[in-house]
Amino acid sequence: MLGFDSAKAASREADIILVAVRNGAQLSDVLFGETGISSVLRPGVTVVITSTVGLNAVLEVAGKLEAHDVMFVDAPLSGEPARARTGDLLIVVGAPQAALEAVKPVLNLLASTLSVVGPAAGDGQAFKTVNQLLCGIHIAAAAEALALAEALGLDVAKMLELLSTGAAASFMLADRGPRMVEVLGEIEPEVHSRVDIFVKDMGIVADASRVNSVPTPLASLAEQMFRMSATRGYGSSDDSSVIKVITD
Repeated sequence: MLGFDSAKAASREADIILVAVRNGAQLSDVLFGETGISSVLRPGVTVVITSTVGLNAVLEVAGKLEAHDVMFVDAPLSGEPARARTGDLLIVVGAPQAALEAVKPVLNLLASTLSVVGPAAGDGQAFKTVNQLLCGIHIAAAAEALALAEALGLDVAKMLELLSTGAAASFMLADRGPRMVEVLGEIEPEVHSRVDIFVKDMGIVADASRVNSVPTPLASLAEQMFRMSATRGYGSSDDSSVIKVITD
């Protein structure tokens, strides 16, 4: 396996560069900061952003890279580390056809579902913003439901099993629910997706809704639940820990 002592060194001879960062500021720094890689990118190279960083951040860097004759692919992914290791991620792509064809073989190694949602950088981020709105609300709703079940004296694990077979079922209920049961049992669950990631993602949702004058009251409430969880010291905990906002 090749080893490099910096991102610049790793990028110098690369044809395709995948970037995974926390937010738009980190994306800009990786590309154009003091030790950014843009200065060593050769014309025709393709940069792929795999993170959810928001529409504006992607549009800004895509324009700068285009001026350097570097192609940019907006390909935020969904899925946990275990799914990444087995190539079972969901990846949504916004990119011109030429850039997409250049990176498709690489993305196909990571994704079980690869969906092209638009022809331009930013289209992937737009889709992911809508996706995260629903995911955040579903996690918050699952937390409220299971907290209420416990308060009513019900067997929460049994309730989760029954809810997952009926009209109230959702992916997030089935996925986060068992870890919420662990939290209620005072067991620290394995971290699959951190609370502070959803603080960031729901902030992106809030920004998009404000800019586009779309009221999102449920998303706003969910965002506050994640923010409250983070301020109580659970930012690095699994996002199922948001249930503690209700039960503590």
